[in-house]
Amino acid sequence: MRARSHPEVVSTREAYALLGLTGPVEGEALTAAFRIAIKAARPEAAGGSEARFRKTIAAWRLIQRQATPLALAAPATPPPAAPVLAISPLDALNGGSAEVRLGGRTLRVRVPAGLRTAEHLRLRAAGEDGTDLYLPVLVRGADGLSAMGDDLYMTWPVPHRLLADGGRLEIETHAGPRSAWLVAGHQPLRLRLKGLGLPARGSRPQGHLFVTLEPSEDAPSAAEDLLIRFTRLWTPDRLAA
Repeated sequence: MRARSHPEVVSTREAYALLGLTGPVEGEALTAAFRIAIKAARPEAAGGSEARFRKTIAAWRLIQRQATPLALAAPATPPPAAPVLAISPLDALNGGSAEVRLGGRTLRVRVPAGLRTAEHLRLRAAGEDGTDLYLPVLVRGADGLSAMGDDLYMTWPVPHRLLADGGRLEIETHAGPRSAWLVAGHQPLRLRLKGLGLPARGSRPQGHLFVTLEPSEDAPSAAEDLLIRFTRLWTPDRLAA
């Protein structure tokens, strides 16, 4: 008897989660989320695999099928789509401001800390008819950081010797230097630094920072790392004292 095949992705909720989204989005925000997810899922990428790559493609196809109408609707003139508010991971972390083109106007909006991709920022009475405007948010990778859901991702070079022998590793993060201890013979591809992701906001929890370790010949040695930390702490004023 022939075995019954099971779908890679069984629900749209699972499909959106695989793309790092918390709910339905459309247009540029959806496409951008898929591109980030499929790049991270590639088998040659750190943390990627063939199974994850297939599931990401299956998630995209399921969302596309769900978005396709089963019958032709009556022609109508849709309202103009709200522009996408594209912000950097650092803006999502700390808040800030951004400019948005709306028709012939340029609006400067305040960005609160903790915004996630697929959320919406409300602009009161910003519509042409005086109604509230809801801008879809896209957290776009920049400054060596990318964001998926509540979490942030970055890469950090590590000497081959340190991965083989183990020892203390110092990582420069957006929140300052953080230390991790590598065990000899055990080579993790990714470290999790708790609480260094996007801040808690509403029902969304505090995220984490995931650091992918990249073996590199150009990474500083242990002695060079000590010298870098010494020069950071001991300024000329402190030495003179």
